[in-house]
Amino acid sequence: MKYLLLKMAQTRAVLAALLCLLINLVQRPAYNMVNVEAGHEAILSCSYLSKVPLLMVIWRMKSSTYCFLAYRSDKNETRKVNCSERMTWKYSPNSDPALRIYPVNLGDEGNYTCEIVSSNGNFLSFSSLTVIVPPTVTLTSDRSGVVVCQASSGKPAAEISWMPANNHSTEEVHHPNGTVTRVSYIGWDSSMHPTVTCLVTHPATNKTLSLDLSYVSLKLHYLLIGGSASVAAVICFGVILCLVFRCKASRKSARGPAAPITTKNFRSTPQHKEPPAVNLSALSESIYMNYNPRIMRV
Repeated sequence: MKYLLLKMAQTRAVLAALLCLLINLVQRPAYNMVNVEAGHEAILSCSYLSKVPLLMVIWRMKSSTYCFLAYRSDKNETRKVNCSERMTWKYSPNSDPALRIYPVNLGDEGNYTCEIVSSNGNFLSFSSLTVIVPPTVTLTSDRSGVVVCQASSGKPAAEISWMPANNHSTEEVHHPNGTVTRVSYIGWDSSMHPTVTCLVTHPATNKTLSLDLSYVSLKLHYLLIGGSASVAAVICFGVILCLVFRCKASRKSARGPAAPITTKNFRSTPQHKEPPAVNLSALSESIYMNYNPRIMRV
């Protein structure tokens, strides 16, 4: 008899513990983690399982700016304070009080709280929105044989790997808006592997870029040949000029010394010369040469 009573007491204790656990699970507010790519649509749900009609829905957003969005069913009225026009109800708040954000940007990232008021009490739901930004990927090389794979302005930072696998160095630049630029450098021997491949892994995108280094090496080879030919042409032209001038100098020396040029000696101050005498009679005759005496009056 005592054994049965002990068993019943243990069973009641286990049932009571299970009941408390279920009550805690029901009363505990829901928590959602939402990851959305920038430019896409974000839906934040607000859990409400009761069959009693809701009286009010309140969304509070603690992102870059504080936002308040509320709905009252008795007045069929919506109030929005300091919220973007991109934030609206997914459907009607009476049927589904979920929040819709479209298009999403980095400024929308943060914590969101949904509160539903009904005759049965208040029900809370929490959501954390994370915005993912795909990076811009480039693959380049220089003349020294260094290949650079860059994933610019991604969130989170992208992972970079190489094919075939080789030793590489990686750098990161963190931007004020939360994005990260990751750059990977690798020294490549095009004679061993003419093609290099960069693999970029990111939650929003996976990209594979390949570069044919044999073409780059061929261009560099032609450039070096062209540069050498130019230098050789300049040297050859200089040698020809040198030979021409030497030939002219030798011809002049064969003719003998040139005759000296005589120059007159000039004084430092020029000599003063008397002006020539003027013939006054000739001057007077030239004045009256074409004069008509008939029009002369005394």
